[in-house]
Amino acid sequence: MNSPDTVIHTHIDPRIPPQLGRYRIQSELGRGAMGVVYRADDEQLGRPVALKTLYMGEDAAAEHAVRFQQEARAAGGLNHPNLVTVYDVGRDGDWAYLAMELLEGVELRDRLASSRVSLAMAVDIVRQVALGAGVAHARGVVHRDIKPANIMLVHGRHAKLMDFGIARIPTSDVITQTGTILGSPKYMSPEQIAGNEIDHRADIFSLGVVLHEMLTGTTPFNGADVNQLMYAIGHAEPAIPSRLNPDVPVVLDLIVAKTLAKQPGDRYQSAEALAADLLACRGSLSSAADDEAADAEAPLGSGVSMTSFTPLAQSFATTQSMTRASFAPDMTLLSVSRRFDSEAALARLRDGDLLVTPPPPRQRWRRGPWLLAATLAAALFTSLSIVFG
Repeated sequence: MNSPDTVIHTHIDPRIPPQLGRYRIQSELGRGAMGVVYRADDEQLGRPVALKTLYMGEDAAAEHAVRFQQEARAAGGLNHPNLVTVYDVGRDGDWAYLAMELLEGVELRDRLASSRVSLAMAVDIVRQVALGAGVAHARGVVHRDIKPANIMLVHGRHAKLMDFGIARIPTSDVITQTGTILGSPKYMSPEQIAGNEIDHRADIFSLGVVLHEMLTGTTPFNGADVNQLMYAIGHAEPAIPSRLNPDVPVVLDLIVAKTLAKQPGDRYQSAEALAADLLACRGSLSSAADDEAADAEAPLGSGVSMTSFTPLAQSFATTQSMTRASFAPDMTLLSVSRRFDSEAALARLRDGDLLVTPPPPRQRWRRGPWLLAATLAAALFTSLSIVFG
């Protein structure tokens, strides 16, 4: 799984035989805590593969073996254009192996490190990953580690979700016990960071973190250490994307907010619903270059209706003025800028009724927030009119 600019490591672990099963090892592609991935040739079918290997000798970590087997079971039964395809799994002597499609591309992590992506590209990528994740969820598989490092971009912007190494599958209770934290902390949901039981909505939260990062250049929750980060994920409201990047439309603020709700019940209840909303707002972000590049990725169809965003009334924003626009260097938690009473507000916006007079303030010097709310409502109407028009 490499890009043309990636240096291939020709070093091969001297313990590993030159061939595992029907796969002849050629070169190293990468390595992690659980094993090494090699470029290999499938001598039976005559195709290159990415071969993930794990030493299973007497001194091997039992937990790694369980996770390896779990990845094979989780990813092996999935088939979708936005998921990496697993071809085969087996064992040869002291070595277990997992044969996957060889992806020629670049990890989203590396892509973001080199430059900012366009809003349209950010929406396209997260929508694709959501569609792939939805297929996994339908089979009871929760990825639990959605992050830029596990998203491969092929041919520029075709996204593939990889690495089901810590996925939760329906029949597994080995590594999903309460109190166990698995995943990458910055992309974890509140319930995951607390070590509680999770379901597919934890993946939806992680997708929101990835979307926020692509829109703004920063993850929504940060901390000077892991404890501060965990507290922020569990208690702090995220920085609103449009406050960090003025080009972000309010509709995307709403979508990000819904994915990042603290309570799973306030988030999107399916990855498909998130993908549908992203597709619905995609047209307002289009440029000629983006449209040309995305033609092969966007599904056919039109007239997608957007979610009413009702849970945002509980999770994102306040009618008070923004006091900070980003996290300070000392990682002080960001106050929130506004709250949307979404169900009622969006109904008024769709009806074109923007003349609803808010109740009079109790004290004169508190009129400022109402003016801010009216301004934000007008901005929201402008964005929604593009999507629903």
